Amino acid sequence: MLAFEIHPELEARLERLEKQTKDAYVRRIVLDYLEDMEDLAIAKRAWAKHVASGEKAIPLEQVMKKYGVESRIRTARGEKSRAA
Repeated sequence: MLAFEIHPELEARLERLEKQTKDAYVRRIVLDYLEDMEDLAIAKRAWAKHVASGEKAIPLEQVMKKYGVESRIRTARGEKSRAA
Protein backbone atom coordinates (compact mmCIF):
# COMPACT_ATOMS: atom_id res chain seq x y z
CA MET A 1 0.00 0.00 0.00
CA LEU A 2 1.19 3.47 -0.84
CA ALA A 3 0.28 6.54 1.18
CA PHE A 4 1.11 10.13 0.29
CA GLU A 5 -0.09 13.67 0.78
CA ILE A 6 -1.62 15.55 -2.10
CA HIS A 7 -1.52 19.31 -2.54
CA PRO A 8 -4.75 20.82 -1.13
CA GLU A 9 -5.57 22.45 -4.47
CA LEU A 10 -5.39 19.10 -6.26
CA GLU A 11 -7.43 17.44 -3.55
CA ALA A 12 -10.12 20.11 -3.93
CA ARG A 13 -10.22 19.50 -7.69
CA LEU A 14 -10.68 15.77 -7.10
CA GLU A 15 -13.45 16.42 -4.58
CA ARG A 16 -15.34 18.61 -7.08
CA LEU A 17 -15.58 15.66 -9.47
CA GLU A 18 -17.67 13.68 -6.93
CA LYS A 19 -18.43 10.79 -9.30
CA GLN A 20 -15.83 8.47 -7.77
CA THR A 21 -13.73 8.39 -4.66
CA LYS A 22 -10.42 10.26 -4.64
CA ASP A 23 -8.69 6.89 -4.31
CA ALA A 24 -10.36 5.65 -7.51
CA TYR A 25 -9.26 8.74 -9.43
CA VAL A 26 -5.68 8.47 -8.17
CA ARG A 27 -5.55 4.76 -9.05
CA ARG A 28 -6.79 5.52 -12.58
CA ILE A 29 -4.30 8.38 -12.98
CA VAL A 30 -1.37 6.22 -11.83
CA LEU A 31 -2.47 3.32 -14.06
CA ASP A 32 -2.81 5.60 -17.10
CA TYR A 33 0.60 7.13 -16.40
CA LEU A 34 2.27 3.73 -16.03
CA GLU A 35 0.71 2.54 -19.29
CA ASP A 36 1.99 5.69 -21.03
CA MET A 37 5.49 5.13 -19.64
CA GLU A 38 5.45 1.48 -20.75
CA ASP A 39 4.35 2.54 -24.25
CA LEU A 40 7.12 5.14 -24.31
CA ALA A 41 9.72 2.53 -23.32
CA ILE A 42 8.50 0.24 -26.13
CA ALA A 43 8.67 3.11 -28.63
CA LYS A 44 12.19 4.05 -27.53
CA ARG A 45 13.39 0.46 -27.96
CA ALA A 46 11.77 0.25 -31.39
CA TRP A 47 13.33 3.56 -32.44
CA ALA A 48 16.78 2.48 -31.21
CA LYS A 49 16.42 -0.80 -33.13
CA HIS A 50 15.38 1.10 -36.26
CA VAL A 51 18.31 3.53 -36.00
CA ALA A 52 20.78 0.68 -35.37
CA SER A 53 19.50 -1.17 -38.45
CA GLY A 54 20.42 1.71 -40.74
CA GLU A 55 17.13 1.19 -42.56
CA LYS A 56 15.66 4.28 -44.21
CA ALA A 57 12.37 5.58 -42.78
CA ILE A 58 9.38 6.06 -45.07
CA PRO A 59 7.62 9.44 -44.76
CA LEU A 60 4.07 9.19 -43.39
CA GLU A 61 2.59 11.01 -46.40
CA GLN A 62 4.11 8.39 -48.71
CA VAL A 63 2.62 5.53 -46.67
CA MET A 64 -0.79 7.23 -46.55
CA LYS A 65 -0.76 7.77 -50.30
CA LYS A 66 0.34 4.17 -50.97
CA TYR A 67 -2.57 2.75 -48.95
CA GLY A 68 -5.13 5.31 -50.11
CA VAL A 69 -5.91 6.80 -46.72
CA GLU A 70 -4.63 10.33 -47.26
CA SER A 71 -7.93 11.70 -48.56
CA ARG A 72 -9.95 10.04 -45.76
CA ILE A 73 -7.70 11.52 -43.09
CA ARG A 74 -7.83 14.98 -44.65
CA THR A 75 -11.63 14.77 -44.92
CA ALA A 76 -11.88 13.76 -41.25
CA ARG A 77 -9.80 16.80 -40.34
CA GLY A 78 -11.99 19.04 -42.49
CA GLU A 79 -9.14 19.73 -44.94
CA LYS A 80 -9.46 19.78 -48.70
CA SER A 81 -7.85 16.78 -50.37
CA ARG A 82 -4.95 17.39 -52.73
CA ALA A 83 -5.11 16.44 -56.37
CA ALA A 84 -2.93 13.37 -57.06
